[in-house]
Amino acid sequence: MSETAPSLAAAGAPDSPDAAPPPTLLCVDDEPNILSALRRLFRAKGYRVLTAEGGAAGLELLRQQPVDLVISDMRMPEMDGARFLAEVRAHWPDTVRLLLTGYSDIQSILDAINCGEIYRYITKPWDDNDILLVVRHALERRALEQDKRRLEALTARQNAELKALNAGLEAKVEARTRQLRTLHEAAVAANEKLKSNFITTIKIFSNLIELRNTNLSGHTRLVADLARKIAVKLGLEAREVQEIFVAALLHDMGKIGFSDEMLATPLTLLAGDKLGLYRKHPVRAEQLLMPLQDLRASATILRAQLERFDGNGFPDGLAGLAIPIGARVLALATDYYNLQQGAMVQRHLRPEEAKSLILDASGKRYDPHVVAAFRQIVDGGADEGPGGVEVLSGELVPGMVLARDLISRDGLMLLTGEHVLDARMIQQVQDFESKSEGRLAIWVRNPKGPA
Repeated sequence: MSETAPSLAAAGAPDSPDAAPPPTLLCVDDEPNILSALRRLFRAKGYRVLTAEGGAAGLELLRQQPVDLVISDMRMPEMDGARFLAEVRAHWPDTVRLLLTGYSDIQSILDAINCGEIYRYITKPWDDNDILLVVRHALERRALEQDKRRLEALTARQNAELKALNAGLEAKVEARTRQLRTLHEAAVAANEKLKSNFITTIKIFSNLIELRNTNLSGHTRLVADLARKIAVKLGLEAREVQEIFVAALLHDMGKIGFSDEMLATPLTLLAGDKLGLYRKHPVRAEQLLMPLQDLRASATILRAQLERFDGNGFPDGLAGLAIPIGARVLALATDYYNLQQGAMVQRHLRPEEAKSLILDASGKRYDPHVVAAFRQIVDGGADEGPGGVEVLSGELVPGMVLARDLISRDGLMLLTGEHVLDARMIQQVQDFESKSEGRLAIWVRNPKGPA
């Protein structure tokens, strides 16, 4: 057993210390002259050459150091080439295996192919150029296979990393989505609360306006409810219904500066400057609300509430469909209750009398379509409000939700609809009812309390 390692210059390797080492060949043959010839041939081409004079010696060399390619003779004592190459395949499968044999040794070649899975076999005597070409091609193929396995391993590792990264990104996206959903739900809830607070504020302000004229307590609430019902009956959009409802709650806003005497005087008894002042209250209401962007539409409705369908109204003399639909609805709802409460004529009319006057003025003061919707509502007698069941204050339990505003007997709003009752609030309602010596109309959505 011997080793021949050519110098770097003889191998043609670069001087750089980072240069790859030359391929290592192991030649196994029991004839020294064959080994010498192979050593000289491959050393001259820059290969690192190891030699062994038998299969056992060759296996020992393989155990000690890595070998890229093995060339083994077939006919050797103790261990022939087929058996030796089979051992190499079993323990060092990445080592390329070549068989050196004579022309007549066909069975040995088959054994080497079947057992050792050799790359090629080379017949004796060989052609130097042929054997060099075979070795070069074998080593190139080995390098390609190693690169293929390396790239496959790299791809598998990168795929695993990408899979882990993708799973992490999905988790982050899902977490972010949940966070955004939570924020969106919180924003929606906050917006709904703002809307609710907005309407509650309007209702409170409406109550403050009514305090100027105690004869009209609860008037604006009645007008607003009727206006809302008419708007719904006409099939208006939810936004328009809301604008009409708000305008109805604030329809007397422009009368804030009126004297107590003027507020108590029916419209038919006003004359001269007082009548002129009265006709200006819609414009004053519009001016008071104009700074509030969210109330611009309601302000426009308030301005036109004294316009007549026949064009003889105030302040702009609008006629027919030129009058905003909200103002056409508000005019009828306001007059219907003003007629019953003595605000328009000297006596309080019964609901049927007020209704009759409204119907008679269809096409003159009022829009016929609005009158038709009004007639369906009052003739039907059905409560088109938010529904619910009326209960006694003693039947209230925490968790119940008010279906309607809780109004005192003198028309003051105590709690708004959709308010969730708790024990403290229930006690306050019961105390208020006891002190006022009158039963409150309490309507709730869930008469049995929370589930």
